[in-house]
Amino acid sequence: MFPEYRELISKLKNTDLRFQKLFDEHNALDQKIKNIESGIEIDTSETIENLKKQKLKLKDEIHTILKNQA
Repeated sequence: MFPEYRELISKLKNTDLRFQKLFDEHNALDQKIKNIESGIEIDTSETIENLKKQKLKLKDEIHTILKNQA
């Protein structure tokens, strides 16, 4: 995610608790979605759509922080 901000992401994960929380939540949602889609976890398509919306919202927040810090 956002390879052009790799160094900044690394820095913010170590210095900004809010950013770290958003980043960790995004990764957790991403893994949950992958698990559901691959059949490791069972869930409804409605839940998958909600998870994807939450993940996109977090990604947007992360991108906003990165743009403001760059």
